Amino acid sequence: MGRFVAAAHHDRGTAEWPPHPARFFSALVATWADADEPDPGERCALEWLEAQSPPSIDAPEATIRRVVSHFVPVNDAAVVFRSSYVNRYNKIESLKEEINSIDPVDASAKRRIERLNANIRNQRKVSGIVSKAGRTKPESALELFPDHRVKQERLYPSVTPVEPRITYIWDEKPPSHIKLALDALLSKVTRVGHSSSLVSCRLRPDPPTPTHTPGHGTAVLRGVRRGQLAALEREYKRHRASRPRTLPFVPVRYQIRQPTQGKEPHLQPDTAGEVLIFEFAPKSRRVPSIRTAELATVLRATAFHYAQDPLPEGLSGHRSDGSPSTKPHVGFLALPWVGATHADGRIMGMAISIPHTLDTQSRRALLQAIGKWEENAEETNRPLALVLGRAGRLELKQVIGASELVTLRPWVWTKAARRWVSATPIALPAHPGPLGKGTTSARAKAWKRAERAVADACRHVGLPEPAEIALSFDPLIPGVRSAHRFPAFRQGNTPSRVVARRLLHASVAFEQPVEGPLVLGAGRYLGLGLMRPAHDETQANDEDSI
Repeated sequence: MGRFVAAAHHDRGTAEWPPHPARFFSALVATWADADEPDPGERCALEWLEAQSPPSIDAPEATIRRVVSHFVPVNDAAVVFRSSYVNRYNKIESLKEEINSIDPVDASAKRRIERLNANIRNQRKVSGIVSKAGRTKPESALELFPDHRVKQERLYPSVTPVEPRITYIWDEKPPSHIKLALDALLSKVTRVGHSSSLVSCRLRPDPPTPTHTPGHGTAVLRGVRRGQLAALEREYKRHRASRPRTLPFVPVRYQIRQPTQGKEPHLQPDTAGEVLIFEFAPKSRRVPSIRTAELATVLRATAFHYAQDPLPEGLSGHRSDGSPSTKPHVGFLALPWVGATHADGRIMGMAISIPHTLDTQSRRALLQAIGKWEENAEETNRPLALVLGRAGRLELKQVIGASELVTLRPWVWTKAARRWVSATPIALPAHPGPLGKGTTSARAKAWKRAERAVADACRHVGLPEPAEIALSFDPLIPGVRSAHRFPAFRQGNTPSRVVARRLLHASVAFEQPVEGPLVLGAGRYLGLGLMRPAHDETQANDEDSI
């Protein structure tokens, strides 16, 4: 159907993408078990599959649909007044909860469940009311119609992938008999996730380049391990498809990578890698992008506060002697709404950029710090927040999966492109001189020096010199604020060595596609010089939704 409908296991209002390996494995098990006589060969294939290492995944980019509440009428309506029906409904729900709380291994469990089920059947009987034909009040009959029944809220979060295809890639080649059994089982799978997520599954002889690789990474997906099939069978004996249930799984970290899909190789700057996204609460989406460096500084200080001393160089950005690091390190970014027709430049969320070359110790220190930050928020029963002093606090949450806001989808900032345009101005590494004063010749030379500074900034992050550079004080895409409106950005360890950096917007084009995130200039670790891929105009309409 071109879309995937399934809720994230930790949040019923959030869509899951990509479909987790444990969910896919459960779909295989359900298909096998639904047969009148489950095939022993297919069971062997499932047991072989569960024993493999976590698969790599090739999943295209996906657009999340806005989740809307649906209130569904319950099915067991009766010709009674609303209040009477509500009382019956509440009584039935209470009896169901009591059944679910019974320990199935208790010796008296069977008798208690039978007694409670009999009570539920009695609550559902309406023969005594319906038999009084001609004496039932007409208004009570309205309770039979769906518009008047008690309704329950239902959520159906879904995503629409660019290409409606996903591939799971295991390293181990299956034996021929396992391969035949797997292909036969796959041909019978009709859905993954909600019943509206219809699928057609087959083995592929030509696996594509994966976008999700197990091992190090920030995305956590539910995987399976040896014994998964037996665990699912035990779980089914407990819930019997009528009681609350849980899906056994083992958490697996995945690294998300940009696929090349047979196209020309991409350039990868030092800033390219993963991004952790944090979404501001609606009431906190009021800060303009001119406060980028301020918010990035607060996010950086928050991460450092919860990190364990001593901070590794890849996280702090400084060597043990206090001097600046010469290696790529963690960056803190603000993500403004820009590039769309109606964009206004408000900061919709924050991001922590993890370079692809970051060492394991620094990565672990960062993730542990974020974990402690979240634990502290849970203990105090308050949301995550950036505290800005007198300016108040901005509430936020980490984005798991696809965000409803286009600005907060990683691919918006990481997708490979030849041309990149600044969402926040670049702090030039060298001052070019007066750009708006002096003679025409002097100004022209100053702008040439500014172009040279931008080219140096590109080389500083491991890229070749751009084929084209265009500079301006004014915005180059909708929603971006003028460079003049940003506060002065100063760097230096002592007052006598403080340097004010010139801020300019830029558009840079390269001979080959460049992966992101791309952040240029002296303020790149605090969100200045954040570049946005400039793709074709077919993308613009999708981004008007923020």
